[in-house]
Amino acid sequence: MARVALVTGGTRGIGEAISIGLKGAGREVVANYAGNEHAARDFNERTGIPVYKFDVSNYGAVTAAVEQIESDIGPIDILVNNAGITRDGTMHRMEHEQWQAVIDTNLGGCFNCSQVVIEGMRARGFGRIVNIGSINGQAGQYGQVNYAAAKSGIHGFTKALAQEGAAKGITVNAIAPGYVDTEMVRAVPPDVLEKIIAGIPVGRLGKADDIARGVIFLTADAAEFITGSTLSINGGQHMY
Repeated sequence: MARVALVTGGTRGIGEAISIGLKGAGREVVANYAGNEHAARDFNERTGIPVYKFDVSNYGAVTAAVEQIESDIGPIDILVNNAGITRDGTMHRMEHEQWQAVIDTNLGGCFNCSQVVIEGMRARGFGRIVNIGSINGQAGQYGQVNYAAAKSGIHGFTKALAQEGAAKGITVNAIAPGYVDTEMVRAVPPDVLEKIIAGIPVGRLGKADDIARGVIFLTADAAEFITGSTLSINGGQHMY
């Protein structure tokens, strides 16, 4: 029986590539989404991957959704915490809501989903958790104190949870993507994007599939000796 993988924020961008990649690797994939009904429906029709709508920042919603997924599909052995939002602004202009929304979704969602599935993983003696961090959680970024703090927190969360899960067959790792050619990055002004690419040694933006291949590697049954690591996939832009 194929292992069940839940990918949060799994119907668009990097999350979509991860969902499709894991399905291609023989996993039974379930994709979460928060609100874009059209994109979720289109994704489901194109891929055949079931989609579940819930807010990862809401612990009760996560608990109910996981119960439903495990009833419908089976126990979750693989969790990819990919869901995230941005609410950019410099500190002196940032509203408290902008700060809290990013912390609650990006970091709080990582806790909520991991906490709800980990007991089952412990009982079964197997689990793979991959948390999607960011180059900006490693190096910081102007106008993103909320996002950088949340993503940096994910990297610390990963190392601590890896120590808790190791004896129970649960590995916990992070991936820190650089600038990836997604809808969000394509919205950057051309002159700014040109400067970003000039700072990437390999000379191009990342592709969503670059990140997906890292997730497939870290979630493999054979990846049992890799835990507490952060895999930077950024074309050499930041070596940390």
